[in-house]
Amino acid sequence: MSQLKLTKTLVGDLQPTDSDYVAWDAALPGFGVRVKTSGAKSYIVQYRNRQTGSSRRKTLGREGPLLTLHQARNRARVVLADAIRGDDPVARDKAQRLAPTIKDLAGDYLRYHAVPKKRPASVSGDRSMLDRIILPRWSSRKVTAVSHRDIQRLHASMSETPYLANRALALISRMFTLSLAWGWRGDNPAKGIERFAEARRERWLKDDELLRLLAVLDAHANRRAAEAVRLQILTGARIGEILSARWQDFDLARGVWTRLSHHTKQKRLHHLPLSEAARQLLTRLRSKAPPGEPFVFPGDAAGKPLQDIKRFWHSVTLKAGLDDYRLHDNRHTHASHLVSGGLSLEIVGRLLGHTSPLTTRRYAHLADDPVRAGTETFGAKVRALESAK
Repeated sequence: MSQLKLTKTLVGDLQPTDSDYVAWDAALPGFGVRVKTSGAKSYIVQYRNRQTGSSRRKTLGREGPLLTLHQARNRARVVLADAIRGDDPVARDKAQRLAPTIKDLAGDYLRYHAVPKKRPASVSGDRSMLDRIILPRWSSRKVTAVSHRDIQRLHASMSETPYLANRALALISRMFTLSLAWGWRGDNPAKGIERFAEARRERWLKDDELLRLLAVLDAHANRRAAEAVRLQILTGARIGEILSARWQDFDLARGVWTRLSHHTKQKRLHHLPLSEAARQLLTRLRSKAPPGEPFVFPGDAAGKPLQDIKRFWHSVTLKAGLDDYRLHDNRHTHASHLVSGGLSLEIVGRLLGHTSPLTTRRYAHLADDPVRAGTETFGAKVRALESAK
């Protein structure tokens, strides 16, 4: 169709034909109105990509009350001006439509980072936070569209569960750090958000509580789970490391447990000396193990270790009268008794496999006990000398 100076009246008078056509605006080259065979009219703009020379056509919107001729012409001017500067609005819009979403980021985070680099338990925790907290809010949101304020509001909404809120924030920050490396956005919007203060758990068993726990374990019918917990208490290992332990990792003659890097939280080889009590326990278990069984604590399914002992543990703590005491707290009990017995924080940290001395500092107050006992020894001597006068 020949070029005409488009007016509101002329646009309104355009009639459909047996094929689509465009009425181009003589006043603004590249701007026009497309009329479809159905009678629907849409404003369009056509320009040429200055880098490739290819012709591009962009639909501005449907003609009607929400988009007048005047508004469409102004939008067309902006698009044409961008094209003159070397921009390609059509390619930009397409890139935006195809830009990765938070769902895409979550999937790639799990596939390329979490699964190959983290322990299965950590991967499971990440999946849970993604499914319950992050994806329900932002699944279809573009990675570039999530702002610092969005993340701050999510974190603040979880103030009643500060530990979980901080873990979710750490996960979000890690995901956006990866998106930065992958070129999906130019910054990490989670940076600078202050974490909630977390009250550290200090739960560990005193002598009488430990005796009650050991008595319940000795009498329990589930011997596999009971012996697994006893070994955890004797070694201070994480329960996941205990349940996944293989006989090939133990040198019972030397009394050493070599934990492979992919079984430990720190992702490094860890040689743990075994106490005589731990060696005796393992020797007894080894003598009863079926030939060829790879796991110290085999599960019900062939070729799998014992998987979950949460119900067992609940029954044990209930019978032993231990309130608010988790399986992981056995690790704290092990460490606390070592420190209060006079072992240095450095040695305890090495036994627990801590990579940072700050992690072991939580037991520092217990190190005062043997020091205090030493001062009391001298104080008692002074009193004895004075009373002898």
